[in-house]
Amino acid sequence: MATHVLVAYGTTNGSTAQIAETIAGVLREEGLTVHTADAGSVTSVEPYDAVIVGGGLYAGRWHKDARRFVRRHRRTLAHRPLWFFSSGPLDRSASERDIPPVSGVSKAMTRLDARGHITFGGRLEEGAKGLVAGMILRSGKGGDFRDFHQIETWAAHIADEVVDAPDTSRST
Repeated sequence: MATHVLVAYGTTNGSTAQIAETIAGVLREEGLTVHTADAGSVTSVEPYDAVIVGGGLYAGRWHKDARRFVRRHRRTLAHRPLWFFSSGPLDRSASERDIPPVSGVSKAMTRLDARGHITFGGRLEEGAKGLVAGMILRSGKGGDFRDFHQIETWAAHIADEVVDAPDTSRST
């Protein structure tokens, strides 16, 4: 049984980090040992039996820290159960339908044989960093569109897969 899981994330204003922590909480409830970390701070994925990587979406691209994490650790990630998530739509669309991964994430999924991807709604609220974020907020299109029930359901599905996975994930 794979028991040590890393949930790494790239975030600018903290929304994706909160999604990662929610996922980690569900996995812990299922008896897994989980570590969450900003993707830019992770130096090795060797200690983990499974990895989940999330990134906020900005102008059709995954957060740079998530992209760099996947590139930096690609050899090891290719030998681990791996899932991706994205966060970003500033509307209810992610709760209403499946939104496919952006091109770069889709390519990484294929190269690394990732087991799945989901796009969650995003959050953009007053105080968010960035010029574009300020323009979006001024136009009245901000808000919190994350669906925590959807996030918890997805995480529970992953927990089931991780618990049932054969204990061969660390062999590279």
